[in-house]
Amino acid sequence: MAKAKSPRSTSKTDRQVITMPEAGSVPINSVPIKKTAASPIAPAGSSVNDMESKIRQRAYELYVERGQVTGRDQEDWFQAEVEILASADNHKQTA
Repeated sequence: MAKAKSPRSTSKTDRQVITMPEAGSVPINSVPIKKTAASPIAPAGSSVNDMESKIRQRAYELYVERGQVTGRDQEDWFQAEVEILASADNHKQTA
């Protein structure tokens, strides 16, 4: 005879909800940056920190525009990279 499954616990677990800080409330240099192989190479004339700062700000803007829905942080970061690097490339071509 098959053994009956035990019921799931009925107690609710407390989930910690992480929210993005308000723009300007956290100094950019205090936020750790995860370095990956896909990190952008700064175009000539701009520093890596400047590019990362612009990408971070744009990623946060995308998060806010989407209604602050969590779980898509990497997608926001990559989209911000594409936009910022394309903008820097266009600026470089027109200069």
